[in-house]
Amino acid sequence: MESANTYWADRSALEWQVELGATDAIGDAPVDRYALEVAAPKPKAPAAPKTPPPVPQPAEIDAPALAAQAAATATDLAALSSAMQAFEFCDLKQGARSFVFCDGQPSARVMIVGEAPGRDEDRAGKPFVGRAGQLLDLMLAAIDLDRAHADPAQAVYITNVLPWRPPSNRAPDKAEIAMMLPFLERHITLADPDVIVLMGNIPCQALLSRTGITRMRGSWVEVLGKPCMPMFHPAYLLRNPPAKREAWADLLALKARLRGDAGA
Repeated sequence: MESANTYWADRSALEWQVELGATDAIGDAPVDRYALEVAAPKPKAPAAPKTPPPVPQPAEIDAPALAAQAAATATDLAALSSAMQAFEFCDLKQGARSFVFCDGQPSARVMIVGEAPGRDEDRAGKPFVGRAGQLLDLMLAAIDLDRAHADPAQAVYITNVLPWRPPSNRAPDKAEIAMMLPFLERHITLADPDVIVLMGNIPCQALLSRTGITRMRGSWVEVLGKPCMPMFHPAYLLRNPPAKREAWADLLALKARLRGDAGA
């Protein structure tokens, strides 16, 4: 009788445990749960690296276009000089001592265009004042021209492609020439000479888009609607004295042009 009561009590206890969710019966042998191997947690997938937002790039500066805008606003030579001095996009300005704009008589019939200031010009703030400038003065005097003459018929007006000295007197590069070309063209328009002389390769590259002064010298071309003579730079003549014969022939052609001789 007692075993029957135990059976029904155990059964009721088991059914009660099943209702609570028990699924496994206790085994005959005890289980040491602390000795069971603990499953290692699954590693988390590495987080995707965050992509930084793109850094906005500054808009590319079109320095020649800005130079053209600045030059176009100049109504006279003084305004052009101010516009060039205020132009901030030519790095040569940072290393130069002086801004070299011009020398001579602005109303002169002859306008001479050199390449860039050298050391002496950078110190003096005027173009063609070193040894090359002294030779240029002698060349001009040989055909009765003088940068300091008060009479426009006998005076000359002198400027350069670049108003600032390149480091170590190196040749100007294409970007520097293109940047300052609008100022030079405006300079010629405002000065309005009868004749232009291009001294050396750099002015020819700027205004004629050509180089090779030994081939171009001695031949009349046109720049901005004006007659133009490419000539050897005086610095070249100092290094190559035999070339003075060709330079003399070019000076005579310039003199004849100013006199209005036919065929000059």
